[in-house]
Amino acid sequence: MFDYTVSTEKSSEQAIASLEENLKSEGFGVLWNFNLTAKLQKKGMEFNTPYTVLEVCNPKEAQHILSKNLLAGYFLPCKIVIYEDDHVTKVGMPKPSSLIEMLENDDMKAFALDIEKRLIGCIERSI
Repeated sequence: MFDYTVSTEKSSEQAIASLEENLKSEGFGVLWNFNLTAKLQKKGMEFNTPYTVLEVCNPKEAQHILSKNLLAGYFLPCKIVIYEDDHVTKVGMPKPSSLIEMLENDDMKAFALDIEKRLIGCIERSI
């Protein structure tokens, strides 16, 4: 499966705040908190679904993977999306292990699985 997505009883804002704290514990920082809903509305588009994209990065891990293969940068920074679907807050991400498969390198897949496990842990502790 391409993604990891879960539901939470928290509001989008609560889920984002909790995620930011849990990501810090794993050495990840939020590089960008992109409120897609607000951006689309500012551009005159009718879109009312709360939808936020967090771009997250662990500098040490990014340096490690980029030193192995610069194409891995195509997947960086990692994205975690928080949105509402039918009045339920969802938190999800594309799985790093799914993305890295495109590079066809088993060593890099093991690395991506570790990052994936850590990010899923952050999401699980945040919901």
